[in-house]
Amino acid sequence: MNKTLLAMTIAMGLAIVGCSDAQHNSVNKPVEKQAVVAQTQSAEQAYLALVDQFFKDSLKLNPISATFVGVNDYNAQFGGALTDEYLKQRHDLNTHYLKAVKAIDRSALPESLQLSYDLFSYDRNIALVGETFPEHFMPMNQFYSTVFTMVQLGSGESAQPFKTVEDYQNWLSRLSGFVNWTKLAQTRMNEGIESKVVLPRVLVERIIPQLQAQLVDKAQDSLFYAPINQFPDSFTAEEKQQLTDEYSAFINDKLVPALSQLTDYFQNTYLAAARSSDGWWGLPNGKLWYQHLANAHTTTTMPVDKIHQIGLAEVSRILGEMDKVRQQVGFEGDLKAFFASLSSEPQYFFTEREGLIDGYMVLKDKINAVLPQYFNVMPKADYVVKPVESFREKSAAGASYDAPAVDGSRPGVFYINTYNLKAQPKWGMTTLSLHEAAPGHHFQIAIKQELTGVPEFQRFSGYTAFEEGWALYAEYLGIEMGLFEDPYQYFGKLSDEMLRAMRLVVDTGLHAKGWSREQAIQYMKDNSPMAESDIIAEVERYMALPGQALSYKVGQLKILALRAEAEKALGDKFDLKQFHDQILTSGSLPMAVMEQKIHHWIDAKKA
Repeated sequence: MNKTLLAMTIAMGLAIVGCSDAQHNSVNKPVEKQAVVAQTQSAEQAYLALVDQFFKDSLKLNPISATFVGVNDYNAQFGGALTDEYLKQRHDLNTHYLKAVKAIDRSALPESLQLSYDLFSYDRNIALVGETFPEHFMPMNQFYSTVFTMVQLGSGESAQPFKTVEDYQNWLSRLSGFVNWTKLAQTRMNEGIESKVVLPRVLVERIIPQLQAQLVDKAQDSLFYAPINQFPDSFTAEEKQQLTDEYSAFINDKLVPALSQLTDYFQNTYLAAARSSDGWWGLPNGKLWYQHLANAHTTTTMPVDKIHQIGLAEVSRILGEMDKVRQQVGFEGDLKAFFASLSSEPQYFFTEREGLIDGYMVLKDKINAVLPQYFNVMPKADYVVKPVESFREKSAAGASYDAPAVDGSRPGVFYINTYNLKAQPKWGMTTLSLHEAAPGHHFQIAIKQELTGVPEFQRFSGYTAFEEGWALYAEYLGIEMGLFEDPYQYFGKLSDEMLRAMRLVVDTGLHAKGWSREQAIQYMKDNSPMAESDIIAEVERYMALPGQALSYKVGQLKILALRAEAEKALGDKFDLKQFHDQILTSGSLPMAVMEQKIHHWIDAKKA
């Protein structure tokens, strides 16, 4: 998945942060100015100027997002997320820029910018619809947490730089904003309690130990102390001592007390008010809200009932394919017994965490060797394989991907959760590597960041249906690459595809059809060989992030349908490498915009 934390990357930053009060006055409102300029400039110049200014203004509004995309102007600022002023500024930003882009004649733009125009307009519209729902009353959950984001940023291995004394001071300043956020989050959750917009009880129970893990007796034991153990050699002894004293005092006197207060709030106030319903249907206006989230994540207007039916059909089809594998390998029991065998017998699992990581490094070389046969465009950035950090491994997904640094200073990261080796079968490794790394998330996201000649917002925006749909398509591509000749590895591919198909059923079941958590868990147990710990984590993830899990299968099915359409229309003129170029070289696109692009390519190839 991109990134556990659609991972704590740009998407996470955009979701959780805003601008400080001081910044609000500096955020431009260029609509009127741009409208005048548009009269004297060409449509192309006006559009490029408009979206460039939007990107700059959005980074001012979301300073942590700026850090993630390599803009370091706001590294000292946490942002004013959750404040009334921030919510108004966000609304004004989207309203003003939607009005401004409508003033530009789309037909006068070159073809590539018409695509960009549609993408930009779509973003503003969907954001404005999203604002009508009170998501700020539930500012964190067990899966996406501002606390996790800040720990990762402070690790010295994420986007926050720690190269100079100023960098270290910037981080302390940002942490001060985070302390303020912990207090404001409690205020917003109190409003949620009054409005009956609260998390399910089981998710609150998951959050509490995550917060408790941050409550240390002395600063040196805190994860937020990590930068002090990583001083650059260029720092003087005096600088090191001063920063050590400042970090220790801040952690002991401000940060840990703030996190302790937040923990007490969850234990003593919020838990008692948590809701008993497991799905979004249990919230005020919940079914309409869920339909919006399904639309936003899949970038379609598909009714959730239709998505549910597609899921049921896909589960049935994949079960048939799985049974063929069972027969091929000569397993004498039924499919459920085959699941049990694959999920329990020792030969299918590593006994050491290091062996699992090393196995993925071997796979990396094997996959890389065949990629040039299928792609003209490949990322310049490399990726590395790492275990999920200990502080989040209990609740993290089985694997995830973190984007490389925009300036090339840090590779992409393919995270493997080594907490439970029984949840990481050997037969699932090929498909997981294809999905998370190359040619899945790593290819799509790194190539997008490396694009030239496209507006900045387009390089850094993302749609789950496109990104996860591509990653699931990458698993399918592994068949053509000859990577699934081992029937057990092919079963792993089917198992992962089954997960994405079950998500269509379970996510819609939980949020639109009144399913309970236990009902969802049982459905997944009945239809897959997944470890129970993984199934529970998956179901609770869907409870926390309604609609997000729908995007994988919906996106993959759309890409496969477009490829089949192109192959039929072009015949001998169809070139798979060129098709992949078309998908990957405009950034992340809503499904309708991607479909429009492929149709135009087909017409051009015919001509």
